[in-house]
Amino acid sequence: MPNDHAHPLDVAIVGAGPIGIEAAIQAKRAGLSAVMIDKGPVVNAIVRYPTYMTFFTTSERLEVGGHPLVTASDKPTRKEALDYYRKVVQNEALEVRTFTTVRGVARREGGGFTVATECERGRRASVDAAAVMLATGYFEHPKPLGVPGDDLPHVSHYFDEPHRHFGRDVVIVGAGSSAADAALELHRAGARVTMVHRGADFRHSLKYWIRPNLQNRVKEGSIVAHFHATVREITPEHVAIERLAPGAGPERLVIAADRVFLLTGYYADPTLLHGAGVRTDPVTLAPELDPDTFETTVSGLYCIGSAGFGTRTSDVFIENGLVHAEKAVAHLATRLRAQRTALPTPAPA
Repeated sequence: MPNDHAHPLDVAIVGAGPIGIEAAIQAKRAGLSAVMIDKGPVVNAIVRYPTYMTFFTTSERLEVGGHPLVTASDKPTRKEALDYYRKVVQNEALEVRTFTTVRGVARREGGGFTVATECERGRRASVDAAAVMLATGYFEHPKPLGVPGDDLPHVSHYFDEPHRHFGRDVVIVGAGSSAADAALELHRAGARVTMVHRGADFRHSLKYWIRPNLQNRVKEGSIVAHFHATVREITPEHVAIERLAPGAGPERLVIAADRVFLLTGYYADPTLLHGAGVRTDPVTLAPELDPDTFETTVSGLYCIGSAGFGTRTSDVFIENGLVHAEKAVAHLATRLRAQRTALPTPAPA
């Protein structure tokens, strides 16, 4: 398997989302050689956001490397964010390998790591680096529902846009902000929307400006919401749920469904961490991290952003993940400078 660099890099950054981009910028400014590697395009997670989505947070909190994110309103759209991050990578001349999957991270004899990669055409290669930073996020790994039919073609963990669902029956499983946004957009586009949630009400994390609108649509009956409800089966025509009726036992309902969106959340996959020997929590899947440097139990291997939080994805956003990147790179740069200073000076010939 060929090595794509003649000499080991200082750091290989797995993931080219906002956190990975920030780490690459900070590494470059610290004088470190770096490459970003991503299984998709730059900011792949944002590419998969709903087509007409507007971020919940304001522009300045999404900025990387001090580059201003100029938007038409205080909150950027998906398109504005895609344009911004792409141009930052270009203007900073960051090295990035897109559509390249990292197959494993292994420690090398004598120190450092080898990152095994495979591009979309099947070519396998490797990158040697003194350190690795995982900035892979979580959006590639939806939480499985684990019921019959959850892998049918009309079932998706990602909402795109509502237009194609005009006049159709759509079931949304979930009750957080993403599920609420999708339900309202679908309703406005003329879909017949049913929401299913195992809890007693919409999620407490539901954005305050979304909640009243959604509650009013449910109250008037234009969006149907089933609480204390569990999905038991999905077929090509319907979703079967079991609901606890007030003052009675469980009842089974069958809901017509032309399209099903399982918007129940995502998690950071620990596979690469386990392969590198990092210890993770058996419940949350989160690795043990130094809270000041975001280094794992394997020296030189860092987790930044939500990549280090397993199922606890609500603990990390782009804005605080950027802080992780800054701290991790600062720690690595200090360590590498100290190591290089300690190297013996070659004797004169």
